[in-house]
Amino acid sequence: MNGTHHSFNGEDSGNIWAFQQSLSNRLIRWNLVNIGVGLLLSFFSPFWRGFGSQGIGWGVINILIGIIGGRAARQKAAQPDAQTAEKQVHEATNLFRLLIMNAGLDMLYMMGGQQLIRKSAAQPYRRGMGWGIVLQGFLLLVFDVTQAVAVPRPRSDRSER
Repeated sequence: MNGTHHSFNGEDSGNIWAFQQSLSNRLIRWNLVNIGVGLLLSFFSPFWRGFGSQGIGWGVINILIGIIGGRAARQKAAQPDAQTAEKQVHEATNLFRLLIMNAGLDMLYMMGGQQLIRKSAAQPYRRGMGWGIVLQGFLLLVFDVTQAVAVPRPRSDRSER
């Protein structure tokens, strides 16, 4: 962070490893619900089956991301320098950037879903998939932006001088 003090959410402190673990747990819980709703929708019309298929597919992928992210956070937290201010600032900055980059990708997902809707007027299942992609992209956008804003702001030794 080049010795400057950046504010991601107005907090003066926070443990990045605990935040990352909590973020992973939120992602997993949300996507268990996502899969459940997708499975329920599979009992309805082709449109709703297509829509629900996206909840299931995105849910599985996001749960895997949550599991891998949680494991990575635990492994990094176990490193000897994990609690140093510099390491905390570095990791917080990286996480913030990753979440903002993901927010940009989420907008691309929504645009892709809109294209599928447009091209699938006569195909209810595919049109439902398109709407499901738009919704999943939107929900991920909200998740990524709110989590980026909540990333703790640890102080580096250099920023306190």
